[in-house]
Amino acid sequence: MTSNTLAVENRLTFARGRIVAYYELAKPRVLAMVLIAALAGFYMASGAGFDSLVALKMLAGVTLAAGGTLALNQYVERDTDAIMRRTRERPVPSGRITPVEALLFGAITTAIGIAYLWGAVNPLAASVTSAVTVLYLAAYTPMKRYSWLCHAIGAVPGALPPVIGWAAARGSLAPEPFVLFGIMVLWQLPHSLSIARLYQEDYARAGLSLLPRDRTWGNPASLLMLVAAATLMLFGMLPTWMDFAGRIYLFIALPLGGVLFAYTIALVLAKTTARRVMFATLIYLPVVLLVMVLDKL
Repeated sequence: MTSNTLAVENRLTFARGRIVAYYELAKPRVLAMVLIAALAGFYMASGAGFDSLVALKMLAGVTLAAGGTLALNQYVERDTDAIMRRTRERPVPSGRITPVEALLFGAITTAIGIAYLWGAVNPLAASVTSAVTVLYLAAYTPMKRYSWLCHAIGAVPGALPPVIGWAAARGSLAPEPFVLFGIMVLWQLPHSLSIARLYQEDYARAGLSLLPRDRTWGNPASLLMLVAAATLMLFGMLPTWMDFAGRIYLFIALPLGGVLFAYTIALVLAKTTARRVMFATLIYLPVVLLVMVLDKL
């Protein structure tokens, strides 16, 4: 192998590493869930008038804006990420991306995504997306250092993607997207709190207040998880009652909600692990959204 060939291979390896690092900076798994929820909201609003071109434009804008927002989150949390085992290999704390690069990438990508949604889709979709960015970065992210109630705050921007999709399809809002919003808010509480339990020591090591202290009657987070899971079972029926989802959706969503509620009860009674609750939530949302969409075909 010549020195020139070796130099080219080294440059290619470096370039691939940089691409992968920027890809990880946008938290692709979280981003995928955002896009699924936004597309579900778009489809539910479209009905028979589904416009694939507008849908693609919406997905492109949301990908840029949400990916940029998640990158900015990694920039803001780079110090705590470096302390925790589960996050210390992320692009910024691992040194694969510098903080300035993460800041520029996140800010530019977010701005381009919101501007594109404003011009190519409609101002309402861009405005809701902007609200996600502001709430996620200015409310949820800093509150993680001070109170476990950050979970309730973070559930709001996390539940807005279907509202973005609805706004993109219609240019207006209605009760239906806020039902989807409510389902996602209620889903996120047992999801995020089970993750907080699973990595409790890691978060505590970084000084993040993601779980409250036990009281004489138990843990407040346990009560919140139970209330959210129980309410989700009832709230999840609304799409059928409001006639924008069918009975097939109801026959699937209700048992899945029951399983999630049962696992939550078992977790509170120390008869199961937080990991099982987390898996139950990971199954619930994509399946429910998929069935809701298929039920409209």
